[in-house]
Amino acid sequence: MACRGEYLLVTTSCPDKKSAKMLARLLVDEKLAACVQIFPIESVYFWDGETCDENEVLMLIKSKSVLYERLQTAIWRNHPYKVPEIIQLPITGGLPAYMKWIDETLDR
Repeated sequence: MACRGEYLLVTTSCPDKKSAKMLARLLVDEKLAACVQIFPIESVYFWDGETCDENEVLMLIKSKSVLYERLQTAIWRNHPYKVPEIIQLPITGGLPAYMKWIDETLDR
């Protein structure tokens, strides 16, 4: 199913599972995300003049493009990091029944 840019996968990472779950619940409760998946990861990155190697929690957020600005604002305001990762990726296709579920979940 072609989605014509209607749907998004947004990624962010949090320092721990507790903060990720709190943010995920907020996004789902506010109808900004239909689903948020949470995964433990290890990140290597450059910050404040040094290379860091940290355990983090990756969040995969399923949403709609019309909600992106509100979703980004909610993540930014409620995220524990000073500069959080907030990356949007267009979903260009998917199982029609799943896309319909996203619509039904977020259009309530």
